[in-house]
Amino acid sequence: MPNFYEADFYTWTQEQANFLRHHQWNQLDLPNLIEEIESLGRKEHQELRNRFSVLIGHLLKWEYQPKQRSRSWLATIRVQRREILKLLNENPSLKPYIEEALQESYENGRDLASGETNLPLSTFPLQCLYLFEEILSDRFYPGEPTTDDLMD
Repeated sequence: MPNFYEADFYTWTQEQANFLRHHQWNQLDLPNLIEEIESLGRKEHQELRNRFSVLIGHLLKWEYQPKQRSRSWLATIRVQRREILKLLNENPSLKPYIEEALQESYENGRDLASGETNLPLSTFPLQCLYLFEEILSDRFYPGEPTTDDLMD
């Protein structure tokens, strides 16, 4: 019986699901199945870090380039907040990892903000100054208050 894990991953997944469904335990490719299940958990951690990176990058842009604020930035901030909350609700075991994920994500968010604003990287603090509660609050927009209709 060929092992499709390397040659045709999709076929391998369907084959493994079929073996599980029919209780064909001795047919399972356990080493690769274990590896794939573990990687699913790592992907949830990575998604949390990626979403924090984008959100932090946009919060930094919002704070450090108030004259450039746009509905696009606002939409990105709102979407990332909702998606992070959804991810945490669907994966409550990620909650103890939040502070670590924030710190790991800050450097990427800082790079994103610097790259998209053309401001020197040194413009932005070396450490994240935003609290987790602030980052996810729909009322938190750092820097000068917005005086136009962006927030409507």
